Amino acid sequence: MLLLVLFALLLLFCNLDVWYFLRGALVFIETWFQPRLEDILAEQIFDGIVLTHDLDYLGHMNNSRYLRECDFARFHHYMRNGLFLTSRKLGAKLVVGASTIRYRRSLAFRELFEIRTKVLGWDEKAFYLEQRFVSKRDGFVSAVMLCRQNVVGSSPERIIEFICKKKIECPEFSEELKHWISFISASSQALRAESGLEHKSK
Repeated sequence: MLLLVLFALLLLFCNLDVWYFLRGALVFIETWFQPRLEDILAEQIFDGIVLTHDLDYLGHMNNSRYLRECDFARFHHYMRNGLFLTSRKLGAKLVVGASTIRYRRSLAFRELFEIRTKVLGWDEKAFYLEQRFVSKRDGFVSAVMLCRQNVVGSSPERIIEFICKKKIECPEFSEELKHWISFISASSQALRAESGLEHKSK
């Protein structure tokens, strides 16, 4: 019986990223018992530490781990401000449409850090977020990521009005964010033209 259990666990760990789903469940449980934040634009902090499974060959946090940590920080953010549960109620899905990360200084083994996540604004199709990795050692911003969170099956304005019970004005986009959105649009148009979709849509 014990061998069957061990074999089943081996199959599970070989075919699924078990730790990812367990971590997501823990974030869900933790935020479920925390008070909801009323300000949808408020910055939220998600704590982290660099562990052995985060390391690359140089002993620093692996580049891909930053994106993984951002997943959990966004989920934590959406649970606290109501975006996740509200989107579910409205039959909508929040899907990452684009992300760009800039690395400024590596995070070392056992280094404590926090991810500061905030909604920068939205348009008719997506939310735009910024996520900063801040070292607790000296407050240095080790990495910063911009993320476009597409809303499928609804719209950002509808979700926000459902949460806040009133219409909220979108903050003015910074020049940096405008340039990034223009880059995404230009990349999308180029790929559509390359695949012939631009011609077919005319």
